[in-house]
Amino acid sequence: MQERLLGDWTSADGKEKLKLRSLDDSIYVVYYDGDLFRAYHSDVAETPFTTVQDLNSSDRKYAYVIWKLSDDGKNLKLRSVNDKVVPKETKDSASVVALLTKNAGNPELFGEEIEFQKEK
Repeated sequence: MQERLLGDWTSADGKEKLKLRSLDDSIYVVYYDGDLFRAYHSDVAETPFTTVQDLNSSDRKYAYVIWKLSDDGKNLKLRSVNDKVVPKETKDSASVVALLTKNAGNPELFGEEIEFQKEK
């Protein structure tokens, strides 16, 4: 758990809101533009990922994200795994890990970066 991640964040263009709270020592609760998510750390192919589970969907879909926090803790950059490389239809975690490992060096692995600034 990284305490510096906790708080309220706004995207650089001001259109997206993100709230990060701690549920326990290893799980975050994320509120992102009206949806609730559970997030936790996962290491795959020597890369630190965050596994994000959509709590609002009936099938509780998962997504995978990498993040970088600035040294001063005021800027947070997020990049999700490209669903063309790891299709959203990939259901089991072993298949996801295999695809992430296989594509660890693939420049297409990650999608567009979103930057957030800390509000408080």
